Amino acid sequence: MEVDVLVAGSGGGGLTAALAAEAEGLSVLVVEKGDTYGGSTALSGGGIWVPNAPAQRRDGYCLDPDAVVEYLKTITEGTVTEQRLRAYVAKAPEMMEFLENRSRWLEFVWKPGYADYYPELPGGSPQGSTINVPPIDLRELGEDEATLRPPPALAPKGIWLGPKDLRLFYQVRQNWRGKAVLLKLIWRMVRAHLFGDRIVTIGLSLVARLRLALRERDIPLWLNAPITALHTDDGRVTGATVERDGQPVMVRARRGVILATGGFEHDMAWRKSEQPVVEQDWSFGNPLSLGDGIRIGRAVGADTALMDEAWWFPAIQWPDGRLQFMLNERMMPAQFIVNGAGQRFINEAAPYMDFGHAMIEGQKSGITHIPCWLITDHRSWKRYVIGGHLPLPKIPFAPVPTGFTMPAAWLESGVVHAANSWDELAAKIDVPADALKATAARFDELAESGHDDDFCRGDSVYDNYYGDPTLPNPNLHPIGAPPYYAFRIILGDLGTSGGLRTDEHARVLRSDGSVIEGLYAVGNTSAAVMGRSYAGAGATIGPAMTFGYIAAEHLATRPGAAADSDDTRAPGAADQATADTHGGTR
Repeated sequence: MEVDVLVAGSGGGGLTAALAAEAEGLSVLVVEKGDTYGGSTALSGGGIWVPNAPAQRRDGYCLDPDAVVEYLKTITEGTVTEQRLRAYVAKAPEMMEFLENRSRWLEFVWKPGYADYYPELPGGSPQGSTINVPPIDLRELGEDEATLRPPPALAPKGIWLGPKDLRLFYQVRQNWRGKAVLLKLIWRMVRAHLFGDRIVTIGLSLVARLRLALRERDIPLWLNAPITALHTDDGRVTGATVERDGQPVMVRARRGVILATGGFEHDMAWRKSEQPVVEQDWSFGNPLSLGDGIRIGRAVGADTALMDEAWWFPAIQWPDGRLQFMLNERMMPAQFIVNGAGQRFINEAAPYMDFGHAMIEGQKSGITHIPCWLITDHRSWKRYVIGGHLPLPKIPFAPVPTGFTMPAAWLESGVVHAANSWDELAAKIDVPADALKATAARFDELAESGHDDDFCRGDSVYDNYYGDPTLPNPNLHPIGAPPYYAFRIILGDLGTSGGLRTDEHARVLRSDGSVIEGLYAVGNTSAAVMGRSYAGAGATIGPAMTFGYIAAEHLATRPGAAADSDDTRAPGAADQATADTHGGTR
């Protein structure tokens, strides 16, 4: 088969690249390894970090692009070239405007108030630059609904929260707006049963809309079609071998190949070699992310970077094995988190990448930080949403867990421990009792004063977002009377963030800095433009989509491979690529 552009992977980066390449008049084929499309994007919160997005400008909110670049330079600390950072800041709004104009299905809304993760830094935004898509009814997909990647756990029929609902939902005991969201959820559930609504939001909505846009443009998408080897001619990538229905198909790509196959988060042997601190598979990423694109890129000479990194996220693993983010819980006022020494070690409300790095560095010190423990009280259990539990009297047939009794399964599994004294709790979580009591006393002292002198929790508007707006410091309140609870926190991630080294055009580079012509990488297949940091919510999907757009734009300007050239390969490269895909030398 012969096309202009071959795109491997069907997440946000790959689908955006396909739409952009087709708009340039190029023939495109998208291939997906799994039997469903959407990749890690479908499993995500669906946020897209795009400073100066059209949705912001429509609201009269504009940022200085040079200031945003300086913000990114500060948080990436020299790990990313300025050319890549400038390309991202310049092209991200253009990418979003292109999508809005390209399809009626692609509309974007701004979520003002969800701050960048370092809003106090020069160029950071207290209002944030997180862009979302509206909810969508999956019935719009028709037969393509059946092959949309499902989330690990489905909410009860009709239960969905829009981008602006979640914060209010967490305030269900603090104000009437939170209770209004609860009533809205109940109505949505009733409506879904009456009228058959199949509404989805966040990442599923984003992928569904991109799929509908692909369908509008008649861009083919092959499922069950992994890319297994790259073809080269005199060092230039000219196509690939794709397995379709178990048979190899030789796909010639006249302009080039875009790898958007995700990271390697679920290849545990590889992860342990690059990230020794990772002992179990606690990743939220696409289960099929085994590093295929990175392997075949390396097989044709690509360099890699940041392979020891991931999009770290503190999490809880429930007794049934499900993983859940620890986000709003870390911003609750009456809680603190301790390591194996019974001591606090970070601002609990810090951005999740920072929290993950603190867990890793602490673990390396010889003190247990994986797991660590979130300590809170019964007052908080009855007042705040914790682990998806709604702090209301027991409601029969409620769509979410309710009641004021800690679920027995949580306690029996050891995910949560309860105790009526600090000594008893310390024994249950295996930390020194004296240290835990001293930490609790110090925390109460700081909470009474209204300022966390030790770790500055609550100083940033980012910290405050999911805090308690009824308190002077939304993130601080003394621990109350027992029983006390300890929630076990593990080191999760949204996927690996290291991968093939690329330039500002998303072209894959060799170790000497030279370009592998015809080969591009985006998303988690490439080393992150965010370096070892995270600018704001959507800082994975935003770059994936933006560099997918950039790659397609660049492909359109380059000459195609000579029409009469054979599908030849660099000596040994194809064999090595195929072996690597099946677990050979890395």
